[in-house]
Amino acid sequence: MVPADFLIATATVLGFVTLLKNLLATARWLHATFLRKLKNLRAYGSWAVITGPTDGIGKALAFELASVGLNLVLAGQNPSKLEPTSSKLRERYGPTIEVKTVIADFAKLTGEEIAAAMTGAMEGLDVGLLVNNAGMAYPNPTYFHEVDQQLMESMLRVNLNAAVWVTKAVIGGMLKKKRGAILNIGSGSSVYVSSFPLQTLYASTKAFMAMFSKSIGLEYEEQGVDIQCQVPLFIATKMTVLRRRPMLVPSAETFSRASVRWIGHKRQCNPYWSHAAQAFVMHALDGITVWYVKRYMEWTRNEGLEHDRHL
Repeated sequence: MVPADFLIATATVLGFVTLLKNLLATARWLHATFLRKLKNLRAYGSWAVITGPTDGIGKALAFELASVGLNLVLAGQNPSKLEPTSSKLRERYGPTIEVKTVIADFAKLTGEEIAAAMTGAMEGLDVGLLVNNAGMAYPNPTYFHEVDQQLMESMLRVNLNAAVWVTKAVIGGMLKKKRGAILNIGSGSSVYVSSFPLQTLYASTKAFMAMFSKSIGLEYEEQGVDIQCQVPLFIATKMTVLRRRPMLVPSAETFSRASVRWIGHKRQCNPYWSHAAQAFVMHALDGITVWYVKRYMEWTRNEGLEHDRHL
């Protein structure tokens, strides 16, 4: 075979292998997203612990997990929100589940105080699932030097400190029985774009969450504990800066249904189908994406400032 023919044959084979690899990856993703059956989450344990369960993703996940028969420990800072949430859960699911609440202001408690509060609330319970959902973002996109000192401290405590210490409080029991799952709610802002300006502190804390999850996931994968970080894009919740809900932005309830289907599969994932498709494009066009994000955040910041001036 002459060199030119050999090169053409080699290129053809490599192209075919690459195409086949991409087709298989797409097929696996389609199966996982739309066809794969939900795991029996009660096999991990009969109780799930959820932080930040009174709004948005946390509240939606509480109802979704209750629907599959898990008892719930709801950890939040606001008793006036925890009680209505727990009452609605009991009203909807009646005697099929139990609900406990624990008041814990993660923005004010030390790590040891968080661990003690959570350990006390879980005493005697077969906790099989932890959802680290509690999180904070800027009320509006903000340049780093403008971030209020109290807001900065609270964000670091809630987004970083709380997740670490709640995990510390829970994981020992999972290791003893050699089964359990931990779901950490991260953000696509820390994974699919190289920069996320005007939400710098938020995106940085979520980057920590992604690395924390992947690393401890490897530490404990052979001990029966599945640890996962989900990295969604925009979801229609109070924490996002969206003024209205675009077509490809799911509600918290829609996202939670997809989220639960991925628990126990992969150390990092983007569970909602349109988010996964958007993330692929964003990552491939990173320069354009970052430029757009900066312009969008600046526009949203100005809109917020204008709104505040008219209050």
